[in-house]
Amino acid sequence: MTTSPNGKSLGLAACTAIVVGNMVGSGFYLSPAAVAPYGNLAIIVWIIMGAGAICLGLTFARLASLVPAVGGPYAYTRLAYGDFAGFLIAWGYWISIWTSLPVIAIAFTGVMIDLFPALGNRLAATVVTLGVIWAIVLVNLRGVHAAGLFAQVTTYAKLLPFGAVAIIGLLYIDTSHFSEFNPSGQPLLQSFATLAPLTMFAYLGLESATVPAGDVENAERTIPRSTVLGISIAATLYVLGTIVVMGLVPREELIHSVAPFSQAAGVMWGRFGELVISIAVLVSSIGALNGWTLLMGQVPMAAARDGLFPPLFARLSQRGVPAWGMVISASFATILVLVQAFGSEGFAAVYRLMVGLSTMAAVVPYAFCSLARTLVAGARLGRMPRVSVIEAIAFIFAIFTLYGSGAEPVLYGLVLLMLGIPVYVWQKRNATEATDKASASGAATRPAVSG
Repeated sequence: MTTSPNGKSLGLAACTAIVVGNMVGSGFYLSPAAVAPYGNLAIIVWIIMGAGAICLGLTFARLASLVPAVGGPYAYTRLAYGDFAGFLIAWGYWISIWTSLPVIAIAFTGVMIDLFPALGNRLAATVVTLGVIWAIVLVNLRGVHAAGLFAQVTTYAKLLPFGAVAIIGLLYIDTSHFSEFNPSGQPLLQSFATLAPLTMFAYLGLESATVPAGDVENAERTIPRSTVLGISIAATLYVLGTIVVMGLVPREELIHSVAPFSQAAGVMWGRFGELVISIAVLVSSIGALNGWTLLMGQVPMAAARDGLFPPLFARLSQRGVPAWGMVISASFATILVLVQAFGSEGFAAVYRLMVGLSTMAAVVPYAFCSLARTLVAGARLGRMPRVSVIEAIAFIFAIFTLYGSGAEPVLYGLVLLMLGIPVYVWQKRNATEATDKASASGAATRPAVSG
């Protein structure tokens, strides 16, 4: 990948790789086990959620075409609803990013332990988890160009084995595994609502190409194309992959599986297939960590430049990256890993909480942005277009996913959002004081005018 003459480092291939790389992570290759209790309904929900994700992606694409602004969901929310709403979305979106890192890194560690059982003790697992997080931070500190190139390599390398399972596996499926539509015993609507956040977690990242807009070549065209292309690739992989895994592994086994895709590959190709998929999972995790690390510096940087986050987040290193934002964000992720490692709660409880927080904190910006185009266009173009059908579907999709996230993640997510209010007040106070000092200084140096 080369840098264009205008200094932009990210083209169509890199942006598509960032979108696919951020989406196709632990939420994908662990999902067949999570949705297995719901039988064939899970496949239908994957398709419906994919359609909703594409509607959201088209909404972001339209916003990017209208005004390609650095910060993605934050930038569009601020333009449409004002500073305070923009701050809350930046704060929540930032939380969703650094709470996602431990989930992905822990999944990476799980595969490493499966390959190297000597890493199975708590201390070694914690060291591996933190090591992969900080290794990817170091890659991103080398610059956006290095991060984009790394995203392309890891994304396209992992698509081949996962795509092989999702496509070739269709020839091996046992149709008797699809005899039950909804064996969970829950009412249909409740089952749908429960499946919504489980599948939505795999779609998080659909807006990724809009965040580093300042580094995207021909952003007005590249961002919309890469967003729709990336979501389509991921959605196809999700649906076909789930069908194959459910068709190869009996539901009773799949429910308790910790490596459903590796198990499915083992049914088709034996131990060699399991090993290849395990390596692909490692590459997938690294790629997802790389994409999210890139974004967790860009979002607070954009807010800091607008005076809504502390100025520290806007500082760029000699390589032109928001190094402090990445380091601070990774430090919070490190704290979550240590809490999980040495806390009294079990892994499953901590994992569910982090997944719930990530999904809830990301879906709120989606809801705001789904209807933002009307207000942004009104301010930019001098006319207020109607809300399109796609935008209305995207809004309903986001609200229903938020409902399905459950009471506990929504409660904790709301508390974390409210904790950002003092930061906003502090920043506004500092901005006001700076303005007052500048005004006073100007008045003191202005020469007196005699009458």
